Amino acid sequence: MSARATGGIVRAKGLRHRMMRLVLFVVLGVFCIYYLIPLVVMIATSLKSLEEIRAGSLLSLPQEVRLDAWGKAWNSACVGVRCNGLQPYVWNSVLMTVPAVLISTMLGALNGYALTKWRFRGADVIFALILFGAFIPFQVVLLPMARTLGQFGLAGTVPGLILVHSVYGLAFTTLFFRNFFIGVSDGILQAAKIDGAGFFRIFFGIVLPMSIPAIVVTVIWQFTQIWNDFLFGVAFTVGDSNPVTVALNNLVNTSTGVKEYNVDMAAAIIAALPTLVVYVVAGAYFVRGLSAGAVKG
Repeated sequence: MSARATGGIVRAKGLRHRMMRLVLFVVLGVFCIYYLIPLVVMIATSLKSLEEIRAGSLLSLPQEVRLDAWGKAWNSACVGVRCNGLQPYVWNSVLMTVPAVLISTMLGALNGYALTKWRFRGADVIFALILFGAFIPFQVVLLPMARTLGQFGLAGTVPGLILVHSVYGLAFTTLFFRNFFIGVSDGILQAAKIDGAGFFRIFFGIVLPMSIPAIVVTVIWQFTQIWNDFLFGVAFTVGDSNPVTVALNNLVNTSTGVKEYNVDMAAAIIAALPTLVVYVVAGAYFVRGLSAGAVKG
């Protein structure tokens, strides 16, 4: 085959490759726009006045940017019979999510470490039972959890919701850390044991600093699940102890007065903003952590 013919084949392959990449980018762009349209509509609606919302179309951009709806959603919107906005309920979610994430992550790390590096009789059975807990639907545990919280005197409180999320999240956190710790070299731990290091010294001094990818994955997963939870929040809290998801539902479904769609949209964005920020900031670390766990597991 001549050099000219070979060059033509190479150029044809290059052109086909560029066309395939172009088609791929176009398809991905269409899907990206499709998924971003609801967020764009929410932001645009939250920045409009009620008069502009009634007069314009759903997809139109605001003619005059107004932040009144955001201030009202945060400070003075009526959530049921309480007209103090989402602010106290956002802090309820913060006070609930941060301790629950820390507790479930730490206990999951301890469980995963014990089940992989300090094996004991029945470890596989215990792990199978813990793993089974990851597949139990939320609805199944409502009644047992309600009775338990009542016996502990935590019913209808934020600490009670922290306990619920910490217990329910243990199955997932244990699974994440167990899969990661399987790939950690036993030789390092054996050397530490020979030097006299015990269970907790090895865990905090050697194993935990090595498990940053698993910690990132677990924290992002637990934060998202706990912050966005509605069922446990509406079942186990009342009134002023409601998390922001329950408060948002009550705000949107409030039937008194004029329906303020701009305030509803602003409130929805406020409620979703923490998880959006977490994924934007730490999304790449989440994927890397999953990949590290998959390779090690």
